[in-house]
Amino acid sequence: MSFETVDTLIYIFFALKIIVILLAGTIFLLGIDDLFIDIVYWARKCFRHFRIYDKHAPADQKRLYGVPEKPLAIMVPAWQEVGVVGEMARLAAATLDYENYQIFVGTYPNDPETQRDVDAVCAHFPNVHKVVCVRPGPTSKADCLNNIIDAILTFEDQANIQFAGFILHDAEDVISPLELRLFNYLLPKKDLIQVPVYPYPPKWWGFTAGHYADEFAEYHGKDVIVREALSGQVPSAGVGTCFSRRAIAALLEEGDGIAFDVQSLTEDYDIGFRLKQKGMVCIFARFSVSDPSLALKTRWMPGMDRKTTQVICVREHFPRSFGHAVRQKSRWITGIVFQGTSNLGWSRYGIINYFLWRDRRGLLTNLLGLLVNVMLLVILTMWLITALVPDAWHFPSLLGNDPLLHTVLLCNGFLLLNRLLQRGYFVTRFYGIHQGLLSVPRVIWSNLINFCANVRALRQVVKTGDSRRVAWDKTSHEFPTVSRSAQIPIGQRLIEKGLLTPEQLEAAITSPHRRRLGRELMLRGLINSIQLTEVLAEQAGMEWGDFNPFAVSADLIEKFPRHLALRYAVAPCEQQDDTLVLASERPISQVSLGAISRKLKQPVSCRLVPQGRVTLALRNWYSDRHQNDETRTVLAFARANCNNPERIENICQHQVMLGELLQVRGIVSSALFNQALIDYDPEKESLGAHLVARGIITRDRLEQALKDQENEQHAAYQFAREAA
Repeated sequence: MSFETVDTLIYIFFALKIIVILLAGTIFLLGIDDLFIDIVYWARKCFRHFRIYDKHAPADQKRLYGVPEKPLAIMVPAWQEVGVVGEMARLAAATLDYENYQIFVGTYPNDPETQRDVDAVCAHFPNVHKVVCVRPGPTSKADCLNNIIDAILTFEDQANIQFAGFILHDAEDVISPLELRLFNYLLPKKDLIQVPVYPYPPKWWGFTAGHYADEFAEYHGKDVIVREALSGQVPSAGVGTCFSRRAIAALLEEGDGIAFDVQSLTEDYDIGFRLKQKGMVCIFARFSVSDPSLALKTRWMPGMDRKTTQVICVREHFPRSFGHAVRQKSRWITGIVFQGTSNLGWSRYGIINYFLWRDRRGLLTNLLGLLVNVMLLVILTMWLITALVPDAWHFPSLLGNDPLLHTVLLCNGFLLLNRLLQRGYFVTRFYGIHQGLLSVPRVIWSNLINFCANVRALRQVVKTGDSRRVAWDKTSHEFPTVSRSAQIPIGQRLIEKGLLTPEQLEAAITSPHRRRLGRELMLRGLINSIQLTEVLAEQAGMEWGDFNPFAVSADLIEKFPRHLALRYAVAPCEQQDDTLVLASERPISQVSLGAISRKLKQPVSCRLVPQGRVTLALRNWYSDRHQNDETRTVLAFARANCNNPERIENICQHQVMLGELLQVRGIVSSALFNQALIDYDPEKESLGAHLVARGIITRDRLEQALKDQENEQHAAYQFAREAA
């Protein structure tokens, strides 16, 4: 080997040693920083265990049920989310232990597929609202949220309500059943409420998605808890975040009508600091439920902690591919490090600055993480060459004989072991020991992803010259979907069954009378109520059957409260094992069914029945107040002829509920009507009086609707008299 080569190797070796010294010192300081968080967390945990929980039992879900439901709005940005929004709404309606909420989905004018998907969802769920943003997409998430807030404020004005909380969620989120009850309990005293986020873990080989599970398990299991305890400031995770009305009002005032910074890639993170600067209360809510049926379903694995797994949280799938993860994390780095430094600067409070430093140190640690791994590989390679090839060049140790360096490296080894144990512990408590063990090798993969994301973020900022000009890079979403049947209009279904001709359908649609299409076809004698119900059930994917309104068991009538029957326009039909089957003339939303089930403390299901049957049942069994002679005559005739299909059909086709008539006439939308039903008490006032008092309709509109309903009843009365 030439002298020049030897000199080169010496210089390289010297440079490597300098790098090792610098890396060792920097890693030591960063490790001490992390160790401080660990010490505070465990000291706090011990204090609370021995000084608080020994005297006071932890709160459970019973406390959440003691607070009346306040209106809550869920905000969901949706760009190219076909097949995702519908499943979120369906799952939320089926699982959320709450009724008084509305979901507002932000779509874009140049994304018609997502719009059609949301329209289909709105048809089945009256508490879901489509919002079309002003600008074509994809804009930033903040811009979409600003459009959603405008729609929420408009809905408030129309429904004459005020939402107590504004909740951030993504279209792929799986929400804990008691999340809204937790927010409802904490509002309005708290202005920003963040619940934990736990990504779904992949198979053992899915290191990309797995590293998200590792990071969130530790961050939301320990770091944010310490952050809140020391500084009172909590960063929003972008999902599972609830803002109080006071917080949204303050943001709107500060932004001159614009709550979220449209040029920020991490608008949710920024808002946590903005609210803290305004003196508002921000909390991180880790609330565990004692009843497993009220927690998100999790497959039990060894090592899991029941209290941890039953925490109210958000679950979702994170990117599984390396490229998607790098793009997402580069957006976070740009928003938090570059834009955060530019927009937020530094605080006058030292403890806030400490956590700002911890957020922004990622620019350094992400680069060092991969460099440390490379240096470790170099050292191992040199040692292996020396050990396995005796005749090869023997490289002196890069560590030398410096006792200080050895001490620092020894401390770094301890700090590294502590880091791995801390992460493994928090991952194990939620995901099980198998994921806890996998979190160790996933640290290296995490370092690689973060390094590449850091490089990409630096390149984007340098290329644009301004971090605020970096374009928003949307993350693709995944949701456990189910098959969805195509929505075929009722008229088309009837034509396909040979029950109607296209000419007859066109004539019915262009009728000057404002009626439901199905009822218009019945009044024209083109179909009967049984045929209509069968088609409606097919469209809604529901069970259907005939229903004798006068043959209901007295026990069922006694068990099913009057206020529920009149509020939701349903009647008890039969008992199937432990499930109560309810009859309804229209598809009833899963949100309402869930509310009924909770009030009855038993499962319920809905069966679609022909026109007028439930109306007669309600008037016969529950509405004995203020019935005039005509109504009593119609009821007596219907009761006597309930087994005569022709006669009962002629009576039923003229039975129209007030709520149905108001919606058909276009006087009130189904969304506003269902919102008004939430605080409607039939024991205290009539439905019409309630709608007028709420400002949903005017007195004149109500009088006209009541007159139309009276005319329909008079037609039934005339038939009853003539047939008698």
